[in-house]
Amino acid sequence: MKIEVKKPTQEELEKLNVKNWPIWECEASEFDWEYDEDETCYFLEGKVKVITDKEEVEIKKGDLVKFPKGLKCRWVVYEKVRKHYFLE
Repeated sequence: MKIEVKKPTQEELEKLNVKNWPIWECEASEFDWEYDEDETCYFLEGKVKVITDKEEVEIKKGDLVKFPKGLKCRWVVYEKVRKHYFLE
């Protein structure tokens, strides 16, 4: 299972209708997480490292990220996160 991170164009964000997705926020912290569904999210602010048994991924403002269902990971939130998210 791999985390996908990319810098989307404004056109891609509009096509996905990102601005109408719900928003999730989190202060600086660390926690374990497991994804029950596929999640796509767009980071409006913040900086995190997501650690799995296979990789460590840095995510920051402007990143579009896909987390696969079943992924187990640890979130290390360095700066307050504010992101749009969509569950499939």
